[in-house]
Amino acid sequence: MEPLRIGILGAARIAGLAIVAPARELGHRLVAVAARDRDRAAAFAAEHGVERVSGSYADLLADPEVEVVYNGLVNGWHGPWNLAAIAAGKHVLTEKPFSSNAEEARVVRDAAARAGVQVLEGFHYLYHPVTSWLLETIGSGKLGEVREVEVVVDIEAPRSDDPRWSLDIAGGAVMDVGCYGVHLLRQLAPWTGAPRVASARGVHRAGLSDVDEHMAVEFAFPSGAVGRMRCGMNADRLEFSCRVVGSAGTVMVQNFVRPDMDDTVVLTTEAGRTVRNLGRRPSYSFQLEALAAQLRGGTGWRNDMDDAVATMELIDDCYRAAGFPVRPRSEIRS
Repeated sequence: MEPLRIGILGAARIAGLAIVAPARELGHRLVAVAARDRDRAAAFAAEHGVERVSGSYADLLADPEVEVVYNGLVNGWHGPWNLAAIAAGKHVLTEKPFSSNAEEARVVRDAAARAGVQVLEGFHYLYHPVTSWLLETIGSGKLGEVREVEVVVDIEAPRSDDPRWSLDIAGGAVMDVGCYGVHLLRQLAPWTGAPRVASARGVHRAGLSDVDEHMAVEFAFPSGAVGRMRCGMNADRLEFSCRVVGSAGTVMVQNFVRPDMDDTVVLTTEAGRTVRNLGRRPSYSFQLEALAAQLRGGTGWRNDMDDAVATMELIDDCYRAAGFPVRPRSEIRS
């Protein structure tokens, strides 16, 4: 397979984990990086072996050698720079969330369809064997009918000056970590129907009445099952767990978002309790494999742009139900 030629928007820490390490593992090229601070981009390139530094985000998008753009910018700049990359004819791997809100998500999806390029939202967990096992176990009938789903997505509080606390650039707990839980609950639709928000209660960041520090959301499924998600950016420790209770058994996934940290899954039925470890290879590596397969051979996709729009619609509903404003669209900056 011909290596992907990747350009990186932003010299954020997540880029090292999400694109640099898997590209090195899989033999893809890191062609260019751009950041608002050129010195920071140069330091990133030197540390991670990126071939060159672009003078601006726009310069990177104009680089004819860049084939795929990794968008690791702040939440509010996902949509605008995804649109700019699409206009430049580039494929995109964008960090989640796909955009600031569902309206913008639809604009990005439609632009990509017209341009004939692919945009993959970075729900990397979906490509790991842990998630495959979870969904296959539910689909196998071992749990019987799904009755309850409980998801916890908590992280420790970012610094007070972190952009994730800014409404203007689409910050908040649901946007930053809760989106994982929303997305996972949507994956149960083949067995439960698509979830809707039944109720939500949020706690705002001190001094920031429109930015959620914590939110608890209850979802209703057409099957009668109930989903509960707790997400926050104020926890004592990181937790990305999922528990599914069925009429005939229960599954517990210790860390569905970062199985490289804990790949333990537990199945409990009348037959007994089974504990398995499914491998700590990072989910980002599986995701980049899927991206390469899609771009080189047309297969590999699990979450397309319609999936991204549906997730953003549900995120918007979470905010509305909790009395918070839907995140506003942002203007792009170079």
